[in-house]
Amino acid sequence: MLILAWAAGLGLLTLLFHKQLAQQLNPNSAPQSHIRGERIEVQLQQNRYGHYVTSGLINAQPVVFMLDTGATNVSIPSALGPSLGLTPGRQAWVQTANGRLRVAQTSIDELQIGGIVLRNVSAHLNPGMMGNEILLGMSALKQVEFAQRGEQLILRSE
Repeated sequence: MLILAWAAGLGLLTLLFHKQLAQQLNPNSAPQSHIRGERIEVQLQQNRYGHYVTSGLINAQPVVFMLDTGATNVSIPSALGPSLGLTPGRQAWVQTANGRLRVAQTSIDELQIGGIVLRNVSAHLNPGMMGNEILLGMSALKQVEFAQRGEQLILRSE
């Protein structure tokens, strides 16, 4: 009986720490929107590493974005393409932080963060990316106004 109590206690602690760690990695798992006049505003908090990571949607499918103003396009791991309804298009060479790479161009019908919805966003399917995190580059970010204040990034619809 004592062993079961210890196992249950350890299981509960593991669950609590996992949830806390997930919150530190993505403090914007449910981004809130505010209406300011005719614009929609979403405020994002930095994660523990100083990055802006947020949950969102691509073609109504849940995804996790890391905002990257140094990336020209939205960059999606190739393995995620089919589940997001993305069709690989023309092949192109791109220069990434990890070197030159061949990607497939694609277009996102609808990308959403909080209440901000972007349509027909240029992107590429990147075979060099592993995992499920999507780099949200300037092909999306140029469609919103954004400003950093302290540890917050404010996105506003245009």
